[in-house]
Amino acid sequence: MSLPKPHRLRRRQDFQKVYQHGKRHQQVHLTLRSLRYLPEVSTENLPATRFGISVSQKVSKKAVIRNLLKRQVKAALRQLLPQITSGWSVVIGVRPSAQGCEYVEILRELEQLLTAAEVLDGN
Repeated sequence: MSLPKPHRLRRRQDFQKVYQHGKRHQQVHLTLRSLRYLPEVSTENLPATRFGISVSQKVSKKAVIRNLLKRQVKAALRQLLPQITSGWSVVIGVRPSAQGCEYVEILRELEQLLTAAEVLDGN
C-alpha cells in the first residue's frame, strides 16, 4: 500500500526543486532533503506535506531489494503521517547501508530525520 495521493511527490520538477534548494539531513541508512513552501502562504492554507523516495541502483542492482526498501520507508511514513506538519516537500534517499537493516531501524532513523528537519510535530 502506498502513500495517499496528496502526500506524494511525483513530478521530476518537484524532485529537482527539493534537491537544488532543500536542506539536507543524514543518518547512517537514510538521507533527507526538505524544502518549506513559500512563507507568504498563510498557515491555514498550506498544502499537505509531500514525500518522494529515491533508491538508486548503487544500493542494489536487484529491483526486488530496492522495492523492498521503498515499501519499508513508505510503511514508516504512513505510521508517522498523523504527526507530520503541513507545507513541506521531502525527498528521502536510501543509502547502500540500509540493505540489511530492519524496519524498526528505518522507522527510528526516519523519525529522527523528520524531527531534525522540523517536519515532525513536537520538535
